[in-house]
Amino acid sequence: MADATRRMVLIAALGVGMAADKERLAWDFAFPSIDEGTLDFAQFRGRVLLVVNTASSCGYTYQYEGLEKLQKADSLRGLTVIGVPSQDFNQESADNKTVKTFCENTFGVEFPMAGIAHVRGAGVAPFYGWVREQRRWEPSWNFNKVLIGRDGRIAGTFGAGDEPQGPKLRQAIEVELAKSTG
Repeated sequence: MADATRRMVLIAALGVGMAADKERLAWDFAFPSIDEGTLDFAQFRGRVLLVVNTASSCGYTYQYEGLEKLQKADSLRGLTVIGVPSQDFNQESADNKTVKTFCENTFGVEFPMAGIAHVRGAGVAPFYGWVREQRRWEPSWNFNKVLIGRDGRIAGTFGAGDEPQGPKLRQAIEVELAKSTG
């Protein structure tokens, strides 16, 4: 009986160690949704994600239009654009309702959006903390982009100057869309 107990303790200990070593993927994260509720990345498993920290009063705010075009053009191929409004650079509205209304009315945004969140520094949203841990990278300004492959791993990070329709970002997206979900 003592051997059986020791085996169960050993198996349990190994299981805990394996769980601790499990690689985290984008699908493990969620944000509060701009519409209330939760924007759970697990619902996008197998898709390519372009996660963009956004702001309503930035010189790059026009990129909403290009992001919406990407979403419409490549959604059926497996791309989902996700906006994450942030006040970290002091250029976002004060509340989710104002942000949502602005994005929909000004740019026709229909892609999923998180509620206002921190993308750097103290109180960083867990997804962005994971990106920082994995890549030693964090947004340096609004409209920085994180590309997630179909496998849930970070496929690339891009600055505000990397336009949604620009060759650098488009090429990276095409590479990820061409990969199977396997």
